[in-house]
Amino acid sequence: MIYLIDTNVLLRFSSYGDPRYQIVQDAVYKLKREGQELRTTFQNLSEFWNVSTRPIDQNGFGRTPSETDQILRRLEYFFPLLLDSHAVYPAWKKLVVDYEVSGVQVHDAKLVASMIVHEVKHILTFNVADFTRYASEGIVAVVPAEA
Repeated sequence: MIYLIDTNVLLRFSSYGDPRYQIVQDAVYKLKREGQELRTTFQNLSEFWNVSTRPIDQNGFGRTPSETDQILRRLEYFFPLLLDSHAVYPAWKKLVVDYEVSGVQVHDAKLVASMIVHEVKHILTFNVADFTRYASEGIVAVVPAEA
């Protein structure tokens, strides 16, 4: 089985001082021991870069691009990319129209579109509520503490 790893999990996986660091570490290594494939998307990695390099006083981690690049290399190793393809856009458009998605929720719809195209059913995330609307698409959101 394949799990998509959401940005909020990537951020905690790479942040030793975060209170949820150990929860994420435990979940990731448990899933790997079980033989699950853990993947991410270009969108998740670009969101990771955004938060990682954003100043702390603007709700970021305040890392330099160089530091973030080093961390990103580790993430790329642990969580190979689900590649974008021409099939993702029509899947995304169908989702945003069918589910009347608006505002920042369009980003979650793009993740779900990638999941549908790549036949991924599970997403490891702290934001389970963001994905519950897609349950009829076969999407299962799993919080790391319950993985």
